[in-house]
Amino acid sequence: MGGRGTYAIGNNVPYTYKTVGKIEGVKVLSGLGNKHDLPVEAHSSEAYIQLYPDGNFKMLRFFDKEHYLTLEIGYHPERNLDKSRKPILHVHEYPNHDDFSKRTTRLMTEEEYKKYKKYFGGITRWMPGT
Repeated sequence: MGGRGTYAIGNNVPYTYKTVGKIEGVKVLSGLGNKHDLPVEAHSSEAYIQLYPDGNFKMLRFFDKEHYLTLEIGYHPERNLDKSRKPILHVHEYPNHDDFSKRTTRLMTEEEYKKYKKYFGGITRWMPGT
């Protein structure tokens, strides 16, 4: 996976992530060198998963047919969604391919939780107060 938009516009760059496994058919990636996040574009996959070093779910990213990031489910504290400062499953939506600062942040719906829970490794906290 390369930098923002490079693969999508046909500019192939060296890989900076490696596949370390799969969960329900979705590749689990680990960064190489100083890469600690998931890529913002995909080479061929529709989604990637990242785990914390302890093996627990950290992030699931979805990409459109043009390889751009569109949706992310994260598991970390989000103070604007839950004041407890505990990690919570939540959604970031990326409506703009060129400006990732314009992402939205919201709680998951029950339908989304049910649809994606097979990727979360038993994490059930998707509502504040739980």
